[in-house]
Amino acid sequence: MSDAPDHTRRWLINASGAAILSNAVPVTATYAQTAAAAPPNARPESHGDPSTISPVTTALADYVAKTLDRELPAAVVARTKLHVLDTIAAMVSGSRLKPGDFAARYVDSLGGKPQAMVIGTGIVTSAVNAALANAMAAHADETDDTNPVGPFHAGCGAVSAALASAELAGRTGSDVLRAVALGYDIGARLIVSLGVGAGAAATRRHSPSCLTTTFVATAAAAAMLRLDPRQVRHAYAAQQASGIGFWERDREHIEKAFDFGGMGARNGVMAATMVASGFTAVEDPFSGDQNVFTALADNPAPDKLVAELGTRFDVFSTTIKKWCVGSPLQSVMDSVAVLLEDPAVRAGNIKRIAVDIPTESLRIVDNSTIPDLCLQHIVALMIVDGDATFASVHDVPRMSDPKVLAIRKLVEVVPSRELWPCRRARRLCGSRRRTGARSAAGPT
Repeated sequence: MSDAPDHTRRWLINASGAAILSNAVPVTATYAQTAAAAPPNARPESHGDPSTISPVTTALADYVAKTLDRELPAAVVARTKLHVLDTIAAMVSGSRLKPGDFAARYVDSLGGKPQAMVIGTGIVTSAVNAALANAMAAHADETDDTNPVGPFHAGCGAVSAALASAELAGRTGSDVLRAVALGYDIGARLIVSLGVGAGAAATRRHSPSCLTTTFVATAAAAAMLRLDPRQVRHAYAAQQASGIGFWERDREHIEKAFDFGGMGARNGVMAATMVASGFTAVEDPFSGDQNVFTALADNPAPDKLVAELGTRFDVFSTTIKKWCVGSPLQSVMDSVAVLLEDPAVRAGNIKRIAVDIPTESLRIVDNSTIPDLCLQHIVALMIVDGDATFASVHDVPRMSDPKVLAIRKLVEVVPSRELWPCRRARRLCGSRRRTGARSAAGPT
């Protein structure tokens, strides 16, 4: 894998963004070739009993199946382009960190037909493998976007699945945008319909990003492969989702990158391509005695799964990060950056640093062993360095730097349930303004 200095986020966006999003995606093995090798019954007639299929599932499957035939509003196209480029840039930067590097080496060892590229490397592999590696790279450095609903990371699953499926099927950049926007919409609605992430107890039971990415990627890949409504219903997303949240115990961000990105992207592309090749399944995974809601929902609201599809686009409620750290730390770093503008806020002058943060976020960032998720470390690092860079934030040895440790001892985390009600506002507008840091500065 090349370490050329021009492989940066800014270079990628300036040099290749227009080509990626406005022209045909490069094709290494087209879906037409894949479908030609499928069994004669690869696209069976829809002969299921309509009475057994819920209206919600019918509406959802029909919407996904017609994605590529539906024009997006100009504003949605523009916004989706930003998120696609932001996610591809995250793949490039993340390919240089452990999760991305390990994933690339792993899929390279598997071989497979050359169907899709692993971004940031010279590897061309199967669409399923490419989706896995690209999604892990996208979430490797915490620069991928975040939807406050849940919250969950939409881009790493939707973009990875759409790109891999686009190369497989020979789709255009416009098709990629439609599929990605669909993935964001399905993911946000799934979280709300399951009632997952509404509180700390619910989040401990099902981790929203772990649970959602498979559905996001499946929707994007199914659209790109032009699955019909019955095939969309058959896609194996539900059986592959668990949402177990033990990623919080991950010490190196590798499992977190797999749980939030790679697993769902791989599952989604695999599910869509399996059905495209002739696999069948139950007619409705969202109704019946055993279904998605009985297995995964905390507070089920099935109608919300399809609410305002086509009129409300959740790419607008998804935030693009300023800092390459976890979402709960974005406004903390903003606040520290503002404090550092005061000449008095220097390492030798600080007696105490208090950081107010929603109680629900504490379990993620309180003394995390991962540097880009550790609140105390990030605050101390910024004060010692006077700023934060991609290199410093991901530099694991800096967690043992005596200068950083000395300031870290002064950081006090203040859990706040008062900040909890603002969650609804964050869901609507993506605001994180009320989380912040304050310092008690003065002569030592």
